[in-house]
Amino acid sequence: MTVPGPKADLHRYLRSAREAMLWKLDGLSEYDVRRPMTPTGTSLLGLVKHLGGVELGYFGDTFSRPYDEPLAVYDFEADPTADMWATAEQSREDIIGFYRRAWAHADTTIDSLDLTAEGSVPWWSEEHRTVTLHQILVHVIAETHRHAGHADIVRELIDGAAGLVDGNDNMPSSDSTQWQHYRDKLEKTAKQAAGLLQTQ
Repeated sequence: MTVPGPKADLHRYLRSAREAMLWKLDGLSEYDVRRPMTPTGTSLLGLVKHLGGVELGYFGDTFSRPYDEPLAVYDFEADPTADMWATAEQSREDIIGFYRRAWAHADTTIDSLDLTAEGSVPWWSEEHRTVTLHQILVHVIAETHRHAGHADIVRELIDGAAGLVDGNDNMPSSDSTQWQHYRDKLEKTAKQAAGLLQTQ
């Protein structure tokens, strides 16, 4: 049973963001989970791969608990974006498995340390390098939820699917016709505000 308190609250928010990230892959083809949907190449599977590395770094290396994970070995000099996309040889199952192993390693760190436990982030500047578990939990929650927001938009661009979490889309309507009318209204309003359309 989880002991209630600030650490449990933070951990719950992290777990919810993790699950939301994986839910965004459900029902998509191998192509769709990998396709670059923004000018900077953002893809759903790339976001999951990136977050696996984030968790291993912040909850592993930071607290002197490194984890031997082949999928987290990147040559950033050869490719600065190496952690943001899945190679053709890395299957969806490989990346999801990697993310889940990163969760398990992170969860052990979170469960075994107090929020005041100190660590050191080797890739941060020296004056900010010393951190607490509390600070790192907040940092990784913020990063994971930020990328979950990216995943929301990427998924909607792929097939129109939108929603917060599995079982709770948190959307006011599921009627695609209603959403099209709403979008048309916003487009018209934007043009009017920019002086691109005469008001009636």
